[in-house]
Amino acid sequence: MNITIRKARKEDAQAAIPLIMEAIGDISMHITGETKEAEITIEFQNLFTRTDNRHSYLYTYIAEVEGKVSGVLVFYSAEQVIELDANLEKYLSNKKGTPVKIDPETLPDEWYIDTVVVDPTYRGKGIGTELLNYAEQLVKSFGGGKLALNVETEKSAAISLYNRLSFETLCPWTIIDEPFYHMVKTVPAN
Repeated sequence: MNITIRKARKEDAQAAIPLIMEAIGDISMHITGETKEAEITIEFQNLFTRTDNRHSYLYTYIAEVEGKVSGVLVFYSAEQVIELDANLEKYLSNKKGTPVKIDPETLPDEWYIDTVVVDPTYRGKGIGTELLNYAEQLVKSFGGGKLALNVETEKSAAISLYNRLSFETLCPWTIIDEPFYHMVKTVPAN
């Protein structure tokens, strides 16, 4: 099976957003300010096509098999997310009419895998591993550093995969009052 990974384009929103929403669950309600799936989807597609937030196509990579979207990686640096989340907080606060705070998901000086998800049709074929390896290659090309992600504490299969790829649990983490593990891998420069 030939897997290609490329930068996302705005037109990938329709295929990418349902996968991202599946991966992040209730967080999608928080970052869109919506509660119904149809409205969450519409708002998420809007955020995806914009350039000023963490779920923009600019920070997204698409895995394809035979021209079909098979997986998604959302990836950025801790430094980038400061401005991206400030923009999102302002947007959501204006939308809701009350202040909105986005929970931090990364520590300073980390490269962060916000989301990695594989379409159910393609699971078990190594696409998730390819996306994680791609993120590692990006970090190498940027001069190396810490590659981090958060995983829900009950997702034992994902935790096992991350452990096999040399991620280590650094500390417990909380996102929208839910327990996660913050996992980190040190990546050398090219």
